[in-house]
Amino acid sequence: MPLREHLLEVRKRLFLVSCGLVVGAIGGWFLYEPLLAALQAPLEAAAAAQNKVINLNYSGLATALDMKIKVSLFLGVLVSCPWWLYQLWAFITPGLTRKERRYAVGFLGASVPLFLGGAFLAWWVLPHAVDILAAFVPEGATNLTDAQGYLSFVMRLVLAFGLAFVLPVVLVALNFAGLVRSTALLAGWRWAVLIAFVFAAVMTPTPDALTMIFVALPICVLYFGAVGIAILRDRSTDKRNAAALSGA
Repeated sequence: MPLREHLLEVRKRLFLVSCGLVVGAIGGWFLYEPLLAALQAPLEAAAAAQNKVINLNYSGLATALDMKIKVSLFLGVLVSCPWWLYQLWAFITPGLTRKERRYAVGFLGASVPLFLGGAFLAWWVLPHAVDILAAFVPEGATNLTDAQGYLSFVMRLVLAFGLAFVLPVVLVALNFAGLVRSTALLAGWRWAVLIAFVFAAVMTPTPDALTMIFVALPICVLYFGAVGIAILRDRSTDKRNAAALSGA
């Protein structure tokens, strides 16, 4: 595909993704209050457990409105994940046959639960991270946490975990599209494991190694699962190609 067509395809997919996010954000706008309460819950739990004053701080007049828009978009990303994951699949695999395009169902069937599972894992890590970080607040001090900074921290954590869990499925999609061989994926397993543990160490701001291991292990398992699927796919493709050559 020429570069111009690639750029047009990118623009098309980004436009469709944006439409899905807007629709999801509209729903998030009406669910702002319960979602904000859920976001504040880790701060309130840490404050109660440690007998400290920890609250969100709205530093500007328009900050509350900015928060509502960002929280709505955040929920929009989560709700519309089947839509924008499908757009990712459609961009990666534009040249597949009609039969191979049916794999989109399998791609979405795997990637959507994995993305939500990664987001849930991040949500599980969040209270532990907040509790540990809040412990550094001196006794008698008041911690007024910037509302937008806290929301950005939560959004990065949830989205990063969700995308990390989807990455193995993307690797399988690249393999099905003929862009990556299983041998290349298998050869880089050491780097994959290292990156998984570095990612877990960076994205879980807790000092204990156990949490890091709990986060890194599922990512490693998913990577090797993707490698196994790619190996089976390559063997099947190689057999078909060999049969076609012998028949010719």
